[in-house]
Amino acid sequence: MKPAARFAFVLLILVALAHLLRMLLSVDIVARGIAVPMWVSAIAVLIFAGVAVWLWRESRV
Repeated sequence: MKPAARFAFVLLILVALAHLLRMLLSVDIVARGIAVPMWVSAIAVLIFAGVAVWLWRESRV
């Protein structure tokens, strides 16, 4: 895996883990007075983890 791809993979996994931890620990996030729902983090986990796996599989070829 090239260094740039490895960096992107690690970054994507870290963001997915942060959203997963937010859901597990029930951390509330308020942005400009508006509460961000938990389902946003659920979708973010799927997207970021999915792109990370996609990048990992692509680099293994």
